[in-house]
Amino acid sequence: MRIVSKLIRFLAKAFRLLLMYLYRPLFKKYGRNFVFDPFGHYSFNTIEVGDDVFIGPRAILSATESRIIFGNKIMLGPNVTIMGGDHNTSQVGRYMYDVDEKLPENDLPVIIEDDVWVGTGAIILKGVTIGRGSIVAAGALITKDVPMYSIVGGVPARVIKMRFSKEDIAEHERMLISLKNKRAR
Repeated sequence: MRIVSKLIRFLAKAFRLLLMYLYRPLFKKYGRNFVFDPFGHYSFNTIEVGDDVFIGPRAILSATESRIIFGNKIMLGPNVTIMGGDHNTSQVGRYMYDVDEKLPENDLPVIIEDDVWVGTGAIILKGVTIGRGSIVAAGALITKDVPMYSIVGGVPARVIKMRFSKEDIAEHERMLISLKNKRAR
């Protein structure tokens, strides 16, 4: 019985990996070491992904008429939702369901810069940029830009604290550039 259980787990993992490799080319762009849950929901052709990006289980990434752009070295926990669009609710005398026309502000890109960690169950809405080196707390609702190297949380999210002091940010950036230069050689 134990062998059968191990075999089933192995086959399930192999199937997920196979699906991930088959689905990768559906994304508008993807980099090296891109890992994602193939059973999540993605508007593939509007999503651009950099190098070393992990998207946790059950993600919902949707942007039908805008884009979702990931930098490098990003981690998303389980159940993260990113919505790059909205509905036009300004039409008088029509049901929202029946309105197909979009306003320019209805669909705006979401940009997640390098070195960002987004916690479990966070929701990121249209038109937001998550600054480099930031952390988004689990369950946060992001409705506006997140400053670089900040830690944000809450509904709606607000800055809880900065990850580093200004001096530490400068040192951190210097060290990352040095590391990048060493790898390029």
